Amino acid sequence: MKKDITELSYKYTARILLEEDIPEIYDLCRKNEMYYRYYPPFVTEESILEDMKALPPGKDMSDKYFIGYYDRDRLVAVMDLIMGFPDDETAFIGFFMTDASVQKTGVGSVIIEELCAFLRREGISRIRLAWVAENPQAEHFWKKNGFIETGDTHEFDNCTVTIAHKEL
Repeated sequence: MKKDITELSYKYTARILLEEDIPEIYDLCRKNEMYYRYYPPFVTEESILEDMKALPPGKDMSDKYFIGYYDRDRLVAVMDLIMGFPDDETAFIGFFMTDASVQKTGVGSVIIEELCAFLRREGISRIRLAWVAENPQAEHFWKKNGFIETGDTHEFDNCTVTIAHKEL
């Protein structure tokens, strides 16, 4: 059963993104050229649709939340969240991106802080994610928000990703 994500954020309006939102998601993603420099190929509307449907082994769409965060009617962040992966006590962030215009303003950190509080209330005890090992911006952001490298790396889509987690 899907969780009610309306309480995911008090500062922003959070909702599940749908196929008709792809042009808006694309507009946000295409402005983040640095991300795609480290994790090519560059975003397309087709790749967004694939991401909206992508699942790790053993998961189904009832575990997936492709979330948009809105400041009034403006999309400021996108997150792909998988509940119960790789185990029942863990949530996995498969993708998180803020609009380029709000980066380095604290918006992303507020969203992650609120996500942590929401997941704790839902009985989740840790968050897991990965960043492209060579991307210093991603590494800095996640470490600043309390994520610790596990020491594991993984080859994924022709790049090396660093696995990290945060205990809630």
